[in-house]
Amino acid sequence: MMKENKKLIILLMLCLMIGVAFIIFHQKKTSKVKVIRKVNTYTYKTNNITIPAQIGKNYFQLFDKTKTPHDLLLKGVNLGIANPGHFPGETAITKAEYLRWFKSIGKMHSNVIRVYTLHPPAFYDALFEYNQEAKQPLYLIHGVWVNEEKMNSLGDIYNESLTKEFKNDIRQTVDVIHGKAKIPHKLGHASGQYHSNISEYVIGWILGIEWDPNMMKSTNDKHKDNVDFNGQYFQTNNATPFEVWLAGILDDTVKYETEKYAWQRPISFANWVTTDPIHHPNEPMENEDMVSLDPNHVIPKSTLYPGYFASYHVYPYYPEFLNYELAYTNYIDSRGKKNSYAGYLNNLRKVHTMPVLISEFGVPSSRGMTHRNRYGWNQGFHNETEQGQITANLFEDIQFEGMAGGIVFSWQDEWFKRTWNNMELDDPERRPFWSNVQTSEQQFGLLSFDPNSSKHVISVDGDSSDWKKNKIKSANMKNANFINTFDQNDNERKLKNWSMSSDERSINFLLNFEKTKQPFDWSKTGVMLLLDTIQGQGQHQLPNNKSVKTENGIDFVIDLNGPNDSRVLVDSYYDPFYYEYANLLHYEPIEPNVNVKDNGLYHKVMLGLNRPLVIPNLNGKSVNLPLEFYETGKLMFGDGNPLHKDFNSLTDVSLNKKDHVLEIRIPWQLLNVRDPSTREIMGDIWKGGLESKKNTKKIQVAIVTYRPTESNKELSYSTVRQKNGKLLMDDFYSYTWKKWDKPRYHERLKKSYFILKDTFLKADPIK
Repeated sequence: MMKENKKLIILLMLCLMIGVAFIIFHQKKTSKVKVIRKVNTYTYKTNNITIPAQIGKNYFQLFDKTKTPHDLLLKGVNLGIANPGHFPGETAITKAEYLRWFKSIGKMHSNVIRVYTLHPPAFYDALFEYNQEAKQPLYLIHGVWVNEEKMNSLGDIYNESLTKEFKNDIRQTVDVIHGKAKIPHKLGHASGQYHSNISEYVIGWILGIEWDPNMMKSTNDKHKDNVDFNGQYFQTNNATPFEVWLAGILDDTVKYETEKYAWQRPISFANWVTTDPIHHPNEPMENEDMVSLDPNHVIPKSTLYPGYFASYHVYPYYPEFLNYELAYTNYIDSRGKKNSYAGYLNNLRKVHTMPVLISEFGVPSSRGMTHRNRYGWNQGFHNETEQGQITANLFEDIQFEGMAGGIVFSWQDEWFKRTWNNMELDDPERRPFWSNVQTSEQQFGLLSFDPNSSKHVISVDGDSSDWKKNKIKSANMKNANFINTFDQNDNERKLKNWSMSSDERSINFLLNFEKTKQPFDWSKTGVMLLLDTIQGQGQHQLPNNKSVKTENGIDFVIDLNGPNDSRVLVDSYYDPFYYEYANLLHYEPIEPNVNVKDNGLYHKVMLGLNRPLVIPNLNGKSVNLPLEFYETGKLMFGDGNPLHKDFNSLTDVSLNKKDHVLEIRIPWQLLNVRDPSTREIMGDIWKGGLESKKNTKKIQVAIVTYRPTESNKELSYSTVRQKNGKLLMDDFYSYTWKKWDKPRYHERLKKSYFILKDTFLKADPIK
C-alpha cells in the first residue's frame, strides 16, 4: 500500500511538473503575440435604437459610460481614395498605407476622418484595427457619391435610374459599416468582402457632392409641383423640388439602417458656398448665386433620434464675392482684423437652425495658383509653411465663429486632379503618373508624395552630393571651354561642368563653376539655359540680342539673373497663354507676327487667374475688372531640402555661394510637357490648338553666360566659340529620359502637417 501511494505521489508530482513546464513554455511561445486593447467608446440606446453620436445645440456629442452626452469640436482631415499612379476608381490604397496614415492623423490630434465614397475593404479593416489600439479613436463621417456625370447630363435629379442607383449605393455603404456586405466587382468602384464592423465609430453621414447649380435649376424648373415631402424621419417646409428630393434620400437612408440594423446616426447632405441659402449681391458670376439649397427647409422629425446638421465646403478665395462683399470684407475677426472668411462664417451660422460643420477648408501648397484672396490666402503658390499657417488661421475662424468643427482638405496630395486654368495643357489620361505642381488641386494634402525613393532624392539646395550619390554623370561637354563668365575683376570664371536629371515632378540642372575668391555677383553675371524641345519651331536668336544666333530653334530660355530677376521665357509662337487669352478669347492685345515662327519675340510664362469680371456694386458703382493673370515662370531662389531649417517648398533655384554651385528645378508644365511619363509634349498650337500633342525623344540644351548692362536691354554676352556667329548643334547637349507607367515616390509629411498638429492640440476643448 505504501509503495502504491508512493508511486501515486510521484505520478502526481510528475504531472504537476509537466503542467508547469507546459504553462511556462506556452507563456514564452505567446509572449510575442500582440495583445489588442479595445478603446472605450460608448453608444446610447433609445427605443431599441442604438446611436453612436448625436447633434447638440452647436456641436456633435459623444456619450460617456454614464450615457451622458458631451460636446465634441470636430477637427480632422478629408481622405481621398487615390495614390500616385492610380485613378480613384482603381481603389489601390493598401491596408498598410491606411494604417500608416491613420497613425499620423491620430498623432496630429485629429478626432475625425471624412471619406466621400466607398473605399476598399482595407480601409475599414485598417480603421477597425487602429481603433482597437489607439489611445483615442478616430471617428468617421462617411459620404456617398452620386453619379455626377449622369446627373449633370440629364439635368434632372428625379431621374428614376439615377435615384435608384444612388439609393442602392447608400444602402450598400450602410451594410459596409456594419461589416455585412459583399460587393461584386464594378469598374471604377470599390468592391469585395466587407467584414469589419465599424458602426460605433461612424458618427455621421454626408450624402452627395458639390451640387451643380445648373442641374439644380433645371430640376426645379422641371418639377415645380414637387414642393412637399412628409416621410417617416423627415419633412419639408417651403422647399424647392431639389430639396424635396434630398429629403426623400435622407429619409430612405435612415429608414434602411433603422429597420435592418436598429441603428441611427447624425445625417446631412453636401453643400457649398455656391448653393448656400444666402444672397450675395456682389457676386459677378451668375452661376455662383443662381440657386439655393437651404438645409432649414428639410426638417427632421422626432423619430430621428441622433439629429441633423448642415455641412459646407468653405474656402477663402472662391466664389468671388468673398473678395468684394462689403458685409464680409469689413467684418472684424477675433484677432481685431478685417476678415471676409470669418465674416462669411458668422453669417452662415446665423442663418441655420442646426449646427454647421465646415467639412472642407484649406489652401494648397502648389507652385501654380488658381485664384487670389484679398488677404493673400490664395488658391496656390504657397510654400508648405504658409499653407499650414493659413489653414490654421482658417480653423481658428471656424472655431471662434461657432461652427461644429472643421475638416481639412485634404490628407494626401492627389496627382489625378485637374485645375481649370491649366487643364488644357496636360494629358487627362496620364495625370496620376506624375506630379504637376502647377495644378493647385493636386497639392492640397498635408502628406506629400515626393519623387524618387527616399534613398534617391535630389533636393534643390546647392549641394551636389546627392547627384554624386545617385551617380548622375555630367553632360557631355566636348566644347566645355566655350562657356565662360566674369567676376568683379573681369577675370574669367569657367563653368567646370554641368549635369541634368529628371523625375516625376521636374527637370533638374546642376551647374558647377570654378571657385574664385570673389563672390558670385549677379549684377555682373547672368546664365541662360537654352532649350530646344520641339523640332521645326523655336527662335534662332537669344532674348534681347540679335547678334548671337543659334542653329537650333530655341523654345525656352531659363534666364538666371539673381533672386529677383530670374524666369523662364517661352518662344512667343509656343506660348499657350497668349494663344488662348489673346488669339482665341481676345482678352489680351494682339501682337504682330506672334503666329509666325522665328519672329524674334520671347514671352514671359503666364497663368490665368480670372476672366474679365463685372463687380455689380463696389463702393456704390459697377466696376469692370480685366483679365487677371500672373507670371508663373518667375523663379524663386531658396533652399528646397525638406531636411533643412530654411526649407522652402517653392524653391526653383538654389545657389551655394561658398562652392559656386547652382542648382535648378523646373516643373515639367513650364516647358509645355503634357505628360513626362510618355514624353508627350505640346505640338504646334497654331495648327492644332491647345490639344495638339506630339512625342519627343530628347531635349537639347546649351548654356550661355552673359554680363547684364545697366540698361538691361542689350546683353553683353561672353565670348563663345562660334562659326559664322552661330551656336551650332554640336554646342547643344541632348538629354532624354526613360518612360514610366509606375511612378517612383515616397511619402513625406509637409511642414503644414506639424503646424496643424499644434493648432489641433491647442484647440479649446468644449465642456
